[in-house]
Amino acid sequence: MSNGDSSSARTIVLLGKMGNGKSATANSLLGHDVFESMPSLGGVTSTCKLHTAVLQNGRILNVIDTPGLFDPAVQSNSMANEIAQCINLAGDGIHSVLFVLSLRNRFSEEEASAFEFLCQIFGSKIADYMIVVFTNGDALMKTTLDQYLSKNCPEQLKNTLKMCGNRTIVFNNWTEDGEKICRQREKLLSLVDSVVEDNGGCPYTNELFQQIKKDQIDEAAEIIVGGEQYDLLVEKIEARMKESISKLETVLAKESAARAKAHQKSLKLQAKAEHELHELRERLSRADHWSRELQEELNRKPNCIVM
Repeated sequence: MSNGDSSSARTIVLLGKMGNGKSATANSLLGHDVFESMPSLGGVTSTCKLHTAVLQNGRILNVIDTPGLFDPAVQSNSMANEIAQCINLAGDGIHSVLFVLSLRNRFSEEEASAFEFLCQIFGSKIADYMIVVFTNGDALMKTTLDQYLSKNCPEQLKNTLKMCGNRTIVFNNWTEDGEKICRQREKLLSLVDSVVEDNGGCPYTNELFQQIKKDQIDEAAEIIVGGEQYDLLVEKIEARMKESISKLETVLAKESAARAKAHQKSLKLQAKAEHELHELRERLSRADHWSRELQEELNRKPNCIVM
């Protein structure tokens, strides 16, 4: 297979929390700045965008940058539209999804829920195509990612990494070392190729993708009812989102109830332990007092000499 043929083209989608460096990572992959990116507390990308680049080796790379789809401020109808747009831009399928995290930010419950939500929307199979990208690689200093994760990996992140097959990579998007940028890009693309190979050489698709392909068969009909078709797709995504949100809310409610129960149990055990400790201290105090009285009594009696 030649590097420049159509079968070597790769479509990559970047997902993650606002401010984690999705756009900067997309620019590093493409080799030049096409997505607006800057260090910021707020997100820069406001809608799904696709840019295509032909790399030096002739490979075609399609990169889809997304807004912070899973941030609390994003409304569900807006999220549904962006997911539909992302699917539409992906065309025949996604070769890899990059779940972008930052080494400067602690993995949050929102990100863990976002990952679960993503699997609910796209199906659990999407995890087989996911790679976890840790940005701000300079934060590691002289430690390796494995060393960092061995000390700073909450259970939720461990579960996320496990579901992604522990496929991870570190990116430093702000380095000025051109060779380093090329090396990390080639390493990631090699990892993407491995993902595709592990999935039988096929990109990820599901019924939503199939629906779009079906809608695009008759272009004339699409021109007439394309808006309606898109609206139906959005409605379908919204319905799935509502179902997924309901399931997640149920899970979170159960987890919250379990945590509350565990907390109450912990408080009871703590109270019991404190009570037992208090009783023990009182017994020790009484024993000490008795011991001193006994010693004083012995000291008051004359010494007895046995002949």
